[in-house]
Amino acid sequence: MTREEQVLERIARARARKARIREERITLSHGAGGKATHTLIEAVFLEAFRNPLLEPLEDGASVAVGAERLAFTTDSFVVSPLFFPGGDIGDLAVNGTVNDLAMCGARPLHLSCGFILEEGFPVADLQRIVASMAGAARAAGVRIVTGDTKVVERGKADGCYITTAGVGRLDRPFALSAAAVRPGDTVLVSGPIGDHGITVMLARGELDLIADELRSDTAPLHEITAGLLDAAGDGVRMLRDATRGGVATICNEVATAAGVAVVLDERSVPVRPVVTGAAELLGIDPLYVACEGRLVAVVAPERADAALAALRGHPLGEGAAVIGTVRDDPPGLVLLRTAFGGTRIVDLLVGDPLPRIC
Repeated sequence: MTREEQVLERIARARARKARIREERITLSHGAGGKATHTLIEAVFLEAFRNPLLEPLEDGASVAVGAERLAFTTDSFVVSPLFFPGGDIGDLAVNGTVNDLAMCGARPLHLSCGFILEEGFPVADLQRIVASMAGAARAAGVRIVTGDTKVVERGKADGCYITTAGVGRLDRPFALSAAAVRPGDTVLVSGPIGDHGITVMLARGELDLIADELRSDTAPLHEITAGLLDAAGDGVRMLRDATRGGVATICNEVATAAGVAVVLDERSVPVRPVVTGAAELLGIDPLYVACEGRLVAVVAPERADAALAALRGHPLGEGAAVIGTVRDDPPGLVLLRTAFGGTRIVDLLVGDPLPRIC
């Protein structure tokens, strides 16, 4: 057995073990979207709540209500700072939930909204956030139809947290799932990655870096998704918005769910020069940096050209690109063909180098 085969065998054995949380207390890494998050979800939440609708662990659940097929999702937002170039926690909350529904192939309809506010939080800031949410909902064609508000003592929160849930209608006769991905499929991304995560990190002012032209990519993806599904139909295997953990985490989830290898081409992954530069200074790989207005699609090879054309035909997809392919071996792993001609494994991170970016 070669050294490479030994390494791959050890990785396979480690991934096959039943998830078990070893820490006695929750850490920031448990909310970062990487290995610690996956372990927490599988060992605690999935273990307790296990049912057929939850087990796929997609961006939302597909539920039947009479003759209707609906998508249902929920999300929480704790971004710091609350306001950043290109957006704020309000439009992030709306767009994030709309996008989770869109990634299920649904047409978003209605949202709920829950606020947890800290005593002493400025009313003017709350009004600004709510106005932003209202504008984002109008732009996405959804309505916020119910909600809740709680206030906690000063120092017991960080100004404002928002939880949203959403319902959408599943009109198409096929389902999207990471488990449906097959060898030979094509991996696409709808545009340059990493804008949101780097923007939020720089907005914290903890680093002596300035990138005035960089803005969050937060945006609703339901229209570009609908165009993609119209063009490629049931050739679209899976959709995910590249939020926590970025493109790398999505590809790892696909590889694990489908038992395939995802092979990415570093030279084909679109990244703005300013993001590349900032990421290098921070020691971060852009593949792991969150987006809030980018999707990853895995499409049957015969529909890849139509899918790419559909993405590029929408303003949010002008920078869309084919970034990789799916093959059968080594199963469960993501490989990156580097710009230098080598190949390396792109594994899940334990935590996230950029916490609280959504």
